[in-house]
Amino acid sequence: MTTIPLLTIITLLPLAGALLLLLLPGQRQQKWFALAVSAATFAISCLLFAWWQTGEPGMQFTERQPWIPQFNIQYHVGVDGLSLFLVLLTTLITLLVILFSWEGVEKNLKGYLFLILTLEAGMVGVFVALDLVLFYIFWELTLIPMYFLIGGWGDPHGTYNFLGRTMPWRIYAALKFFLYTFAGSALMLVAILVLYGQSGTFDLLELQKLSVAPNLQLWLFLAFALAFAIKVPLFPFHTWLPDAHVAAPTGGSVILAAILLKMGTYGFLRFCLPLFPDATRAAVPWIAGLALIGILYGGLVALVQADLKSLVAYSSVAHLGFVMLGISALNPQGIAGATLQMVNHGLSTGALFLMVGMLYNRRHTRLLADYGGLWKQLPIYGFLFLIVALSSAGLPGLNGFVGEFNILLGAYQARPIFAILGTLGIIIAAWYLLWAIRLMLHGPLTRPENARLPDLSRREIITLVPLIILFFIIGLFPNLFFDKINPSAEALAAASRPGTAAASGPGAAVSGSGAVMSQELDFVSQARQP
Repeated sequence: MTTIPLLTIITLLPLAGALLLLLLPGQRQQKWFALAVSAATFAISCLLFAWWQTGEPGMQFTERQPWIPQFNIQYHVGVDGLSLFLVLLTTLITLLVILFSWEGVEKNLKGYLFLILTLEAGMVGVFVALDLVLFYIFWELTLIPMYFLIGGWGDPHGTYNFLGRTMPWRIYAALKFFLYTFAGSALMLVAILVLYGQSGTFDLLELQKLSVAPNLQLWLFLAFALAFAIKVPLFPFHTWLPDAHVAAPTGGSVILAAILLKMGTYGFLRFCLPLFPDATRAAVPWIAGLALIGILYGGLVALVQADLKSLVAYSSVAHLGFVMLGISALNPQGIAGATLQMVNHGLSTGALFLMVGMLYNRRHTRLLADYGGLWKQLPIYGFLFLIVALSSAGLPGLNGFVGEFNILLGAYQARPIFAILGTLGIIIAAWYLLWAIRLMLHGPLTRPENARLPDLSRREIITLVPLIILFFIIGLFPNLFFDKINPSAEALAAASRPGTAAASGPGAAVSGSGAVMSQELDFVSQARQP
């Protein structure tokens, strides 16, 4: 397709930009430079979509170079239908976060932008790495910038008594985030080393051909799955998430919800299913059960939140439960729906956190009780917030509906009762989102502080409009995305079936179920044709 090392450029350009940023003296130059780097990275990443070979289930845009040859460690990167849109989501969200942060970062802007760009490099690296050591390095790299973003630029209010010592709440939340995710990562590293001992390689595509003994496969699966379950976070490993979300600055919350959580769900698809198919099949009833609990628990807890940011944080627990429910179906429709829903959640929840931050910058409170009647004072804000909330709730015609509907269809084929109970989560999501809209936007404008609030600025509207446009594009033209996702989803589902040869991983061709999958996923667009 091309000899241009696109993935290397997309991965390393933000990191190079972050280092050069340290040499710039003035805040104005720092803002424009960070914006230019993130915009260039997004523009280059769009070439992946433009040059994509539709119908190919294997890796595209691959690059492979020896790195540490004595241990057979390589620089090996590539993307397929499971990772393409996650890379695009990462570069888009980073650009919008920097644009949002143009104002409101009151201390050490250079350090803040440096961490954002470094975080972008790590997240892209996670989604493109095909060598397990390279993947692990990028996985761990994302922890450090997010830890400092939460601890250094997080909510300055509140303290927490930890082991007899009083510390700022943002520091506690940052430590909790780091320790939870690092503990899971340590076990995953042990499993990676065991795989190397069994095979002599860290190459993911080669490891998919490895036949691992059932007992060992179970333990390796558990090590990987725990790291990914914490990152998702899958119930009951979710307790770090609300604290991290509420304590983080708005930009950190957006990146955490839109991208970092997807590293966990992506990990289940990229590593657990193809490397440990027998253990995955044994574990999916438990995964589906925990996913269903997360859907219902996250929605019900969101329903009783007095803090708007906490409400959105718990909604992520519920929405990521849907993604895990689709993955646990182990069929093409569930996997394709889960892949698209990762992107949908990143767009919708990222927009929600942006709008929470825009309101907080004006009023410096997130309590729902401190608002009411805002639509009279902020009509543009109210209109856009309604669209974003309906997208998150899964309104037909918007992006959330397409992903959740295909997840439920896939789950119904595998476990009908789980799909039926999962639909309650959609009802609960509409309940808590419409409840928040009623408290915030409707009724009389009773508080005098709210009567002086300015509506969205041009920069804030520009930040939100790309996300809202994508809501409608995905909702109305889902096959633009499913056409690229389906081949990889079909291959992965085939590789997880009993009796499938280990070599038939996501890079192998698949027949049979692919035609059924395409017919099932085409019905949305066909229904619109006269």
